[in-house]
Amino acid sequence: MSESRQHLDLGPDAAAGFRFAVIVSRFNRHITGALLDGARATLAAHGAAGNDIVVYEVPGAFELPMTASRLADGRFDAIICLGALIKGETPHFEYLCSAVVQGIQEVGVRSGVPAIFGVLTCEHRDHAEARAGGGKGNKGAEAAMAAIEMVNLFSSISAESHSDGQASSSS
Repeated sequence: MSESRQHLDLGPDAAAGFRFAVIVSRFNRHITGALLDGARATLAAHGAAGNDIVVYEVPGAFELPMTASRLADGRFDAIICLGALIKGETPHFEYLCSAVVQGIQEVGVRSGVPAIFGVLTCEHRDHAEARAGGGKGNKGAEAAMAAIEMVNLFSSISAESHSDGQASSSS
């Protein structure tokens, strides 16, 4: 049984009307492809139109943050970053994990556009496969759920600030 995060009760139209960029690493393609399939299926199941889901492929996980930064210009309501980092015999894994995590977080904080971390960081390939549609669920689908939740939260925050602004200007 997958230990999935608890999400708000998101209805079948929760993603409708929002635009999503999905950036996916080609490195470890059989794993990242499964993550992408999970993300697409989840977005579609929650009402995102096909033309509101735009996929960008990058060579590896290191390129995810810089591509997310380029896309955080208002075209998209959320950016989902998908990749798979699998530990090898060198410290390269730790450097990449740190850079990717910090880079994706920085994009979201600086731009105000939700930048969702859907990157597997696993000790072994079989751990990644289990989290890409295997026995531990699909982290791509979970990243898409987080994106849907965040676009709805940000939309309600914007609506509240709009209504607060209108109320105070008419007083």
